[in-house]
Amino acid sequence: MRASSLRRSLLAAALALAVAAPARAELRISDLAVFLNDHEVTVHVVLLGAVPEAFQEGIQSGIPAHVRVTVELWQYNRYWRDQLLMAKVVERTLVYNVVTKELKVTSLKGEARPVHITRDFRDAHRVLSELRGLKMTPASALDPNAVIYVRVDAEAALNGENTFLARMAGTAEQTSRQSDYRTIQRVQ
Repeated sequence: MRASSLRRSLLAAALALAVAAPARAELRISDLAVFLNDHEVTVHVVLLGAVPEAFQEGIQSGIPAHVRVTVELWQYNRYWRDQLLMAKVVERTLVYNVVTKELKVTSLKGEARPVHITRDFRDAHRVLSELRGLKMTPASALDPNAVIYVRVDAEAALNGENTFLARMAGTAEQTSRQSDYRTIQRVQ
């Protein structure tokens, strides 16, 4: 009798947690493109849901939203672990000024770009979530016979706190995606 009541209470607690969990749009990597031209390897990344609905109230009250994108260039090894060739981290922040009602997107790390100030939320979201033309390495520095790929890890968080509790509360999200395998040599 005691075991069945314990099971019922655990089931009720599990249902309460499932129902109480906030519904949110997940952070996703929409476009991941790796370009291999004659001179360098470049990466384009677009994040969807970089500023989820759960962030809106915090941003409107002046709490900054941070987005961190880690782009890693890997070399595939058939019989051994894959080798990390290089990694770049790009970090941006979105801050809403309550007095002037302006959104400011600032690059904190990994790139040199001017501060983008706008009153349009969609424009600020676009600037925050698009990473275009990130130069990874010269193509001449790579082995021409090597098989390479790019792995992208993205994190979005209010006030830069990406912890387990913040993810459970809906104020932080993270995702990752891997590109297709590529070779430096052109196949004709």
